[in-house]
Amino acid sequence: MRKHGLGLLTVLLLMIFFLVAAHSQEEMISVDNSIFPNPERVASVFEHEAHNEAAEIDECNECHHVYEDGVKLEDESSEDMLCSDCHQIEVSDDQPSLMQAFHANCKGCHRSEKKGPVMCGECHRKERGGD
Repeated sequence: MRKHGLGLLTVLLLMIFFLVAAHSQEEMISVDNSIFPNPERVASVFEHEAHNEAAEIDECNECHHVYEDGVKLEDESSEDMLCSDCHQIEVSDDQPSLMQAFHANCKGCHRSEKKGPVMCGECHRKERGGD
């Protein structure tokens, strides 16, 4: 009986963790740039839920990608991870730096879709982007 209770508690804690992580993404209003020791610009304004609704993005792995041997895995998502878990501040091996990854992912999509901001000041806005 005690083992079942511990298993159930573990499952419940995992469910709570993933719900909190998902909810925090929905409430996100700017990209977390706290990993950068001296950011040159304020954090990018990014209202997660509003962006995804406007862009009609339903699948998390559209942005939260996973690569293996240089190939994007279509059925995998990294939404439970930070971008900085894979991308470092500096370029490492075949991985773009964190800033390069942000810019390539966001601006690359905006350019291919021919909508959305691509200039620095359109995302890095002082009135709403960070502390």
